Amino acid sequence: MPSSFPHNSAALPLRADWGDLRHVLAVADSGSVSAAARALGVNHATVLRRIAAFETAIGARLFDRGPAGYAIAPDRLRLSEAAREAALAFETVERLARGAEAQLTGTVRVTSTDSLCVAVLPAVMAAIMGSARGLRIDLVSTNAHVDLARLGADIAVRPAPRLPDDLIGEQAGELGFAVYGAAGGDPGGWLGLRGTLARTNAAAAVGDPPDECAAGADSFVVLREMAAAGLGRAVLPCPLGEGDTRLRRIGPALPGLRVPIWVAAHRDLADSPRLRLLRRRLVAELGRRAPLLRGADPPA
Repeated sequence: MPSSFPHNSAALPLRADWGDLRHVLAVADSGSVSAAARALGVNHATVLRRIAAFETAIGARLFDRGPAGYAIAPDRLRLSEAAREAALAFETVERLARGAEAQLTGTVRVTSTDSLCVAVLPAVMAAIMGSARGLRIDLVSTNAHVDLARLGADIAVRPAPRLPDDLIGEQAGELGFAVYGAAGGDPGGWLGLRGTLARTNAAAAVGDPPDECAAGADSFVVLREMAAAGLGRAVLPCPLGEGDTRLRRIGPALPGLRVPIWVAAHRDLADSPRLRLLRRRLVAELGRRAPLLRGADPPA
């Protein structure tokens, strides 16, 4: 079987079979042949046969086989997304033939910071998935540099001054920051931002040298818990601090600390209709939460 994939990997050859494609995508979503077989109600050998037939038809090995299961290699992301788009096209034709309206379906992996994963995205997911019953969104929480291929993610929702060159997306709002302390009593000294947080503008707002801070952490979620425990005051993203009855905001949102929030995909997948549709939905839902995201002062 050829080991390289077609030059135009954004389009699948017409000889690829729809039945084979369903089995391939079941393995891609589950990460194992056994799980795919259970989901499809077939035996293990049938899934292996379907995968082999699909890879022969397209002239490419789609999966890397390893002890952890079946994974799509980063350099085959465009091919796998083309396969998924082809599957959705088949399903759309079937729905239209039945007089049904096409819907957003399938599994999409979205990566974001722990703050947004905790305080914002679950409600956003509920709103989107409530009207797209065939859609499953898996969250990948990390504060590290965004590498969609390494994370196995399709879409990034990230606060950053600008997007890296390998991502294409839209700004969905701004993330504001404010100082929070325990709701009762003196909030005490500053809590320091460590690790990757130490290189952000929020760290500069603290102003104190690290050794003069009462304590510190490399996660805003952890800093929130420390502040709530009375260990000190912390600069936090407003969505993370607002609504937490253990905390009180000390003053208005900090001026000059608003950071753009981007909804983006890898450049190779930016034109995928499926991902483009979900990105639009994410931008719209985040836009509806603009006051929460930027930390608008509550009405007097």
